[in-house]
Amino acid sequence: MPTPQSVAFYTLGCKLNFSETSAIGRQFEEKGFQKLPFEAGADLYVINTCSVTDHADRKCRKVVQQALKHNPDAFVAIVGCYAQLKPQEISQIPGVSAVLGAAEKFQLVDILADFKKPEVGQPGQVHASPISEATEFHAAHSFGDRTRTFLKVQDGCDYSCSFCTIPLARGGSRSGSVTSVVERVEKLAETGVKEIVLTGVNLGDFGLQGPERERREDFTRLVKALDEVSGIRRFRISSCEPNLLTDEILDTVAASERFMPHFHIPLQSGSDKILGLMRRRYRRALYASRVARIKELMPHACIGVDVIVGFPGETDADFLDTYNFLNELPISYLHVFPYSERPDTLAPTLPGRVQDRVRHERTTQLRSLSEKKKRYFYEQHLGLETAVLFEDDVTDGRMEGFTPNYIRVAVKYDPLLVGEMKTLRLSGVNVLGLMEAEEVGILA
Repeated sequence: MPTPQSVAFYTLGCKLNFSETSAIGRQFEEKGFQKLPFEAGADLYVINTCSVTDHADRKCRKVVQQALKHNPDAFVAIVGCYAQLKPQEISQIPGVSAVLGAAEKFQLVDILADFKKPEVGQPGQVHASPISEATEFHAAHSFGDRTRTFLKVQDGCDYSCSFCTIPLARGGSRSGSVTSVVERVEKLAETGVKEIVLTGVNLGDFGLQGPERERREDFTRLVKALDEVSGIRRFRISSCEPNLLTDEILDTVAASERFMPHFHIPLQSGSDKILGLMRRRYRRALYASRVARIKELMPHACIGVDVIVGFPGETDADFLDTYNFLNELPISYLHVFPYSERPDTLAPTLPGRVQDRVRHERTTQLRSLSEKKKRYFYEQHLGLETAVLFEDDVTDGRMEGFTPNYIRVAVKYDPLLVGEMKTLRLSGVNVLGLMEAEEVGILA
């Protein structure tokens, strides 16, 4: 095909996907492509898909349709988790030119010349190797404004949770080296980035490297090494399994001036019975001990929790176990997901399917609990003087920033504050659930 001159991207799913889209985008720019907004009618559209969110097929089709509205002659390439899981199915979507799997997506810019746009009514080309061939770690980071960057340090997962397709979509756990991550962080620091969020599929499993995925290092070593990098003001750990969040990691974060007292720890269920059916590698007692240890070391720490409701076999009593367990824990917010069947996983074969209506009701109850937890957490900090790092997000004349422990603060827009830290006194929670603040001073 004639080499296109412009490219546009659309990303579905997690922050890891966004970091990878950004990395692929930089590959295209280095080859001389002009990166355009989605609506600008690019020659090439790259759609990075997700398998975790509901209705992956419908969302993929809709984005393809929108891309072709902007340029009916565009070449449309599909990458990401859904592309690995259902490549042939995606290739049949009208307008899709090519589908690339997990082992191929980072080669898109190099193999583009070999692609041909299919004739009308013909399927797109498929370049998707078996997931066992996705053994190489590809570094990636997001880069928009210069305030916060999501840095991919790990990929894939060796766990076998009964509801999850990620090991099938991304392959086994693998990572770069501590040295390579530190070098990337030092380069990011030179660009003016203030905060880096460490991301991965199973972040706490960092350290499996090389073609044989040997255990050469661990996440604790990475955290300690990054804590010595002076050019970055803030680090955050995006998410870490409770069984991998060790005392050594918590002690390091508690003593650090750069790692923020903010943890996101997947729970999925507060019922030991359901955790067993999910094939999770811990039980609620371990989870509670991790939360207690965090609060002992860092009383102001923010703790977020992932929860799935309506899993097969979850009775009213099981859900009540989860609700009460979460209600009693000193956590700060919840990410609640109604269980959704995924092909090629064990969970849909389990007895005790929960009705969609019940899943929705339980989701609503836990999201309501999340709002109460979040407001209580915010109110515990009223009167505190703390540093707020502001982002380039402006809505209705207001801009937002975050405290070290992830309290979202809203103030009147001031262009001089974008990407800057300012010491503010937290003064009240507004009707939108955002923290209001009063001026104290500027941090160097």
